[in-house]
Amino acid sequence: MSVQPEEIEQSLAEPVRSGFVPVHAEPNVPLMNIANVLTMFRIAIVPVFVLALFAGDGHEAGWRIVAAALFGIAAITDRFDGQLARKYGLVTDFGKLADPIADKALIGSALIGLSALGDLPWWITLVICGREIGVTLLRLVVVRRGVIPAGRGGKLKTLVQSLAIAVLLLPLAGGFVTAGMALMYLALALTVLTGLDYVGQAARLWFAGAHGTR
Repeated sequence: MSVQPEEIEQSLAEPVRSGFVPVHAEPNVPLMNIANVLTMFRIAIVPVFVLALFAGDGHEAGWRIVAAALFGIAAITDRFDGQLARKYGLVTDFGKLADPIADKALIGSALIGLSALGDLPWWITLVICGREIGVTLLRLVVVRRGVIPAGRGGKLKTLVQSLAIAVLLLPLAGGFVTAGMALMYLALALTVLTGLDYVGQAARLWFAGAHGTR
């Protein structure tokens, strides 16, 4: 899902006039269901992906293709586990916790790896990772007052991030690298804009909750 937590939140929230609702896991859902298995599989892929990315000198074509394939598989499972959880009522507290961890671990390790290999400027990695950490902390602050449903911008941000990373992971050159960086700059812009939007919505939720408790 970048990979995303926002999509899970939207699927779990029931529409209300304010747009901010609490989230509850489905009762009596087994922990070892297909959605959670896919999430754990995605977490398990991350260290294997990192090993493939840094295999050899980090720029061997064969290993870079393997790393890109692993990243793609993990990204696809992110999409499926959310859909399965919503469609078949497989939402669990573990899934709500593990899914965003898996997303951030995958995207973060890919960005850090690409920067360490000199394929991506560090400042881009720091901005994107900083945004994700900041939003996560902000979510923890306001979670008792409700959940902010995901917007299309968050989903688009995750999609563009994943596409940009996939292109940069592949052993390509010339125009493909330029296209990959163009996608990454678009992902960066979406990352910042959706982050600012989240901050605004969180502030409104916080102050609305504070006003309601008076």
